Amino acid sequence: MAGTPVQVTGTVLTTRRVDAYHALTVVAPGIAERYRPGHFVSVAVGGAHTSMVTRRAFSIHDVKSDYGGTVELVFTSGGPGTAWLAERRARDTLDLVGPLGRPFPLPRDPANCVLVGAEYGSAVLFPLADALLARGCRVDFVLGGAGAERVFGAMRARRMAQTTTLTTEDGSLGLRGKVTDALPSVIADARADAVYACAPMETLRAVTAVGMEFDIPVQVAVEESMACGIGVCMTCVLPVIGDDGVTRMVRACAEGPVFRGERVRFEDVGTIPFDALGAPGGGARHVS
Repeated sequence: MAGTPVQVTGTVLTTRRVDAYHALTVVAPGIAERYRPGHFVSVAVGGAHTSMVTRRAFSIHDVKSDYGGTVELVFTSGGPGTAWLAERRARDTLDLVGPLGRPFPLPRDPANCVLVGAEYGSAVLFPLADALLARGCRVDFVLGGAGAERVFGAMRARRMAQTTTLTTEDGSLGLRGKVTDALPSVIADARADAVYACAPMETLRAVTAVGMEFDIPVQVAVEESMACGIGVCMTCVLPVIGDDGVTRMVRACAEGPVFRGERVRFEDVGTIPFDALGAPGGGARHVS
C-alpha cells in the first residue's frame, strides 16, 4: 500500500560525491514502491555494535525501478552518524524504515509551481518536479547555497524546469544573495500559483513570507531533528496552527515534514507558545 512504511535491509548499490554532498543509492524495493515525493526514510547508523542507538532521517532524492526499486539519499557528513554512513561502500547493507511522513500535496489541475531549495534540501524537490511535470504543471526552480559547491542539482534543474535561478551567498555561482532575494521576481515572471520549498527553517520562514505577499500557497518541508522518525520520541515537535485556529505542538516526522507554510509559527520554533493547546494559555486562537 502506498505510504505504508516498512523496515528493510537494503544493499548499497552506489556511492558518489556531488560537490559538498554524499549521494548513496540503496536497493530497497518495499520503500521505493510506496514512495511519494516528500517522504523520507530513517536509517540505523553505526553498525550492530554501536552506541548510536537513534536513527538518522534522510529525504529521498531519487527513486528508480532498477533491481526491483532503489532510493537515493543525499546528505552532508556533519556528525558521527552521517560520517559512518558516508563510509559505506557498494554491497554494504543498511537498515532502513520508510517511507515516512506526509508527502507534498499535488495540485489537481495544471498549475505554475516554483520550487525553492537551499543546500541539500534541494534534493527532495526533484521527484516532486517529476510528479508536477507529469500533471502538466509548469516548474521553475530557485536553488541556493553558501557557495557554488553547496548548490545541489543545478544541472538537473536546468534540464527539467522552464527556468532555473541560482543564488550563492558568496557570489561564486549565479546571483549573489539568498534564494529569497530572487524569489519575488521568479514568482512574478512565472505567474506562480504555488510555491514548494525545502531548506533550513529560517529560509522557509522567509519563503513563506514572500508567498504570503503574493497571496499564493506555500508548502514547506521542514528540517527538524528527528530521532525515531515514527512519532514516538517527540523530539521534532513544532507549533502549527490548525484549521480551527488553535496552535498545537505537532510532530514533524508524523504530521509533517510537509506543512502549509503560513500555518507554521516559525518565530516560535524551539519553544512551546503560551497559547498552544496544553500550555498555560491552552488553545487560544492565534491571530496573525
